[in-house]
Amino acid sequence: MEFLSPSTWAEALAAKADRPDATPIAGGTDVMVELNFRKRRPSTLLDLTRISGLDSWSERDGRIRIGAGLSYTRIMEELGGRLPGLAAAARTIGSPQIRNRGTLGGNLGSASPAGDGHPPLLACGAEVELASVRGVRTVPAAEFFTGPKRSVLAEDELIAAVHVAPAEGPQQFSKIGTRNAMVIAVSSFALALHPSRQAVGTGVGSAGPTPLRAPEAEEFAASELPWESRSALDPEVARRFGELVAAAASPIDDVRGGAAYRRHALSVMARRTLTWAWSDLCG
Repeated sequence: MEFLSPSTWAEALAAKADRPDATPIAGGTDVMVELNFRKRRPSTLLDLTRISGLDSWSERDGRIRIGAGLSYTRIMEELGGRLPGLAAAARTIGSPQIRNRGTLGGNLGSASPAGDGHPPLLACGAEVELASVRGVRTVPAAEFFTGPKRSVLAEDELIAAVHVAPAEGPQQFSKIGTRNAMVIAVSSFALALHPSRQAVGTGVGSAGPTPLRAPEAEEFAASELPWESRSALDPEVARRFGELVAAAASPIDDVRGGAAYRRHALSVMARRTLTWAWSDLCG
């Protein structure tokens, strides 16, 4: 196995162009598991940890740019107040040691349907910045995933950053698993309220071949929530919202849970997160 360790972003892109089979590694929380369990044996590892700025974030034109190498711990500590949904998801990822090393870019690169960072990005309308020697392009997070552990990432591209607007309303994240920590989600759900445009964003995890949104649920909630009066949420609206979220999923039976259970769990999580978010908005 060859090990490449570029010191600049330009060198990293050139290396990826020259060796498209190279596997990028930063925190290593996904890649090293697969290596240790002999699930994959890449010919080349492309170490990105020496590249200055990849582990930083900035704000420009009303959007936050999160470098692909920023750890979950720093997302929680430095962006928790501005991206509460993403920070809430980060808190559920692994152990403190994993959160100190794991990165949002690595989560996206793995493209797992169960990735905890994915649903909040969908709910917030985030975009993924992809770069190669050919140039830079941005892809909506909702269009980034193409199948289980597959994405639109080209062979010569690297994930540079994620772009997302700061929260303008309450955001929630809920996850169900066999225990509270260090567990892959049986299913997960993220919600974002956008009061200025009276819209609702959703993100569903571990309940389909890719992370996904629930468009019909979003449209229903946006039309039924009492945005002007900010009156109490009708329990029937919350219940129906949960049903529509569950209907948007396409789960399977596997060792972590059954399809019927996943749908039921999503319905409950969607109902609860909408209730909590609306209460925060009106409180």
